[in-house]
Amino acid sequence: MLSHKALMVPLSPSGPLFFFFFSFSLFFGLSLPARTAPPLDKTTATTVDALSHQFQRLVDAERGKDVAGIAELKRYLNRFGYVVTPEATNFSDSFDDRFSAAVSKYQSNLGLTVTGRLDSDTISSMTTPRCGVSDAPSAGPVLRSTRRYQFFPGQPRWTRSSLTYAFSPANAAPYLDPSEVRNVFRRAFSRWAAVIPVTFEETPDYLSADVKIGFYGGDHGDGEPFDGVLGVLAHAFSPENGRFHLDAAETWSLDFGSERSRSAVDLESVATHEIGHVLGLAHTPVREAIMYASLSPRTKKVDLTVDDVKGAQFLYGSNPDFNISSLAASDTSSASLCTAAVGRIIIVSLAAVAMLLVSSAAAAA
Repeated sequence: MLSHKALMVPLSPSGPLFFFFFSFSLFFGLSLPARTAPPLDKTTATTVDALSHQFQRLVDAERGKDVAGIAELKRYLNRFGYVVTPEATNFSDSFDDRFSAAVSKYQSNLGLTVTGRLDSDTISSMTTPRCGVSDAPSAGPVLRSTRRYQFFPGQPRWTRSSLTYAFSPANAAPYLDPSEVRNVFRRAFSRWAAVIPVTFEETPDYLSADVKIGFYGGDHGDGEPFDGVLGVLAHAFSPENGRFHLDAAETWSLDFGSERSRSAVDLESVATHEIGHVLGLAHTPVREAIMYASLSPRTKKVDLTVDDVKGAQFLYGSNPDFNISSLAASDTSSASLCTAAVGRIIIVSLAAVAMLLVSSAAAAA
């Protein structure tokens, strides 16, 4: 791999290379939305950095060799359904064929380039906070065809069209305003209700609610223990179980503007994702979709994509008041804008290179 030092190029403020990099940076500054992170304290910075660099030394580890740390990755892959073994606590550091096959399957399910190797994109994905629901449920294969959305084995769904939800009175996040939390979940449920003929209503009766929501820490008795800050963020069970658990160790945010922690996680984004599981959707390899497994800190992702909507409508049918063609047009428009942006970057780059060549030719003459 090239080091950062090897890529450093001295620039003259008056030279064409400076124009190229200035134009490139200016274009990004004008074309992409601003993301301003609040000031960091040492604790939050250390937490995030430790997670990000935990497995970086395994990038490009050689197949067929023993590499310290592979055993930990095997445990990670085992947790999410990629390595099935009766001795889940006894993994070796061997980069064997079975491990390579598991990496390939992980790459396919996460929408990565399938290589079977621990490239930088794969390691980066593995160190990104994510949902605790398995990508490959053990009860059988998830349906897959030309569509990308996926389901739990057997395609479980709710048999009723009116569902209730409630918050655990004993398992809340005390630093969050309860009324604001209710607003977040009301919006999240409304997004799904807008596209399928299912309604959701909050009830004060937690024990009788169809969907039971709570914040829990560590091993909380459901066989799916949480692992602390920025590991597994939450999990929910398939229909008609209704359990919906969020990791109490996370710094849950209702508004990034007022939350300074670099490790803050957007509650509304995670709520919208987990409701998809409650409805019966599994993870998708479509990175833009709500049902993608991972979510980086300080990221807000709450809008359903065509992939999410089609998956939900496959199970429940369409809300007669919803027109998916408008959403499809929106997705296409976004993709077109992205393509256009890339095209403009290429044009700016080519112009800068042309100026460099002309300048070099003039100097040689």
